[in-house]
Amino acid sequence: MITLTRPEGSEPQDFHLTRRTAVSMFFAGYAVAAVAANARPVTTPADGLVIEEVLIPNGAATPLPAYVARPKGAGKHATIIVCNEIFGIHDYIKDVCKRLATLGYVAVAPDFFYRAGVNLPALKDFAAIRPIVAQATPDQVDGDVKATTAWINAAKFAKPAKIGITGFCWGGAVVWRSAMVNPDIKAGVAWYGQLKPLIPRAAELKAPVLGLYGALDSGIPQTDVTAMVDALKAAGKTGSDIKVYADAQHGFHADYRPSYNEADAKDGWARLMAHFKAHGV
Repeated sequence: MITLTRPEGSEPQDFHLTRRTAVSMFFAGYAVAAVAANARPVTTPADGLVIEEVLIPNGAATPLPAYVARPKGAGKHATIIVCNEIFGIHDYIKDVCKRLATLGYVAVAPDFFYRAGVNLPALKDFAAIRPIVAQATPDQVDGDVKATTAWINAAKFAKPAKIGITGFCWGGAVVWRSAMVNPDIKAGVAWYGQLKPLIPRAAELKAPVLGLYGALDSGIPQTDVTAMVDALKAAGKTGSDIKVYADAQHGFHADYRPSYNEADAKDGWARLMAHFKAHGV
């Protein structure tokens, strides 16, 4: 339980745990089930940034933990919600947040799997990981995203009308869905998220989504990608599109994994920045 710190109720800054304790809520290192033995992941220094771990009220008995990176100093900034892969919050996701913060954004990575009480990035066996991920139902995750946007809207360092969302693998599907159900989301960029259950819902999109996918992705067939592109066109969602990289596998942005494709990852990042800029985030 979180104790209210003000007579009139708590404010977002009251839940910034790193101001109170040196114990991190998140795994130190890269997801052991996927990290390549020869990986040389991108590491972004925290110079000029504020790094915080916060608890976001979401109506649950235990609030939603989140990793936050933002520029130091006064002023309000646009915010990007960062949605993790099936491995939870680990150093790759933290670094994505820092990359965005160095570009002037507030970046918030909620821990959608926290209710399981398991240190997910430390698990070595995919068979043990999948049931934990399955416990995070779409409705539950959508609720956590809505709690996160409400927290952002109340934060003194964030611009309420400028919230974007990006996500990888499992988190890519969260991006598509959030753009359908959360009116606070202004734009999204989905990296190789599952499409099949979302294709019939393309007309529900309320914010433009850019999808970034690999043609060599064995888990997301190109027939699904084509079907989503066709569904977007049929629904008149002209601001949404999908870019397919001919030589990319699933996880091509994940610089700690064997599937990393540096050229396509850099191109996708540039497209991400352009997409958010074009849509006011």
